[in-house]
Amino acid sequence: MPSFRNARRVRHSASDMFDLVADVEHYPEFVPLCESLRVRRRVASGDGVDILIADMTAAYRMFRETFTSQVTLDRPRLTIVVEYLDGPFSRLENRWNFKPLESGGCDVEFFISYEFRSRTLGLLMGAMFDAAFRRFAEAFEKRADEVYGRPNLARA
Repeated sequence: MPSFRNARRVRHSASDMFDLVADVEHYPEFVPLCESLRVRRRVASGDGVDILIADMTAAYRMFRETFTSQVTLDRPRLTIVVEYLDGPFSRLENRWNFKPLESGGCDVEFFISYEFRSRTLGLLMGAMFDAAFRRFAEAFEKRADEVYGRPNLARA
């Protein structure tokens, strides 16, 4: 099953990076392959954990696939977990962890594993998905600079 893991040290706070990744409605503006994203439902638990049900359409050239996920935003633990519900995959798992640093920046850990339901679709889109996932960290860091400005911290 294809998977991708990335760890990156950024100059923005763990809280800011959590907020940026949690702001899924803005993904079409900057996330590779994300053509559209709609939150169907949002439930706040009251203990700092929100659960979203969201539909995301990933598009590349003539390919366009929509899938539904449950997104758990756990602010106290600074983690985000995406669980696959419906669409072209047989399995999709995505996790984000944000670890604060004394410098004011943070370490961002990103993990995704997936398997397409259709072997043909997997062959056609697999390489493109892998390339896009490799650009994710850079896209989020660039977006953080746009939203929060460039921090004056020494590069962590």
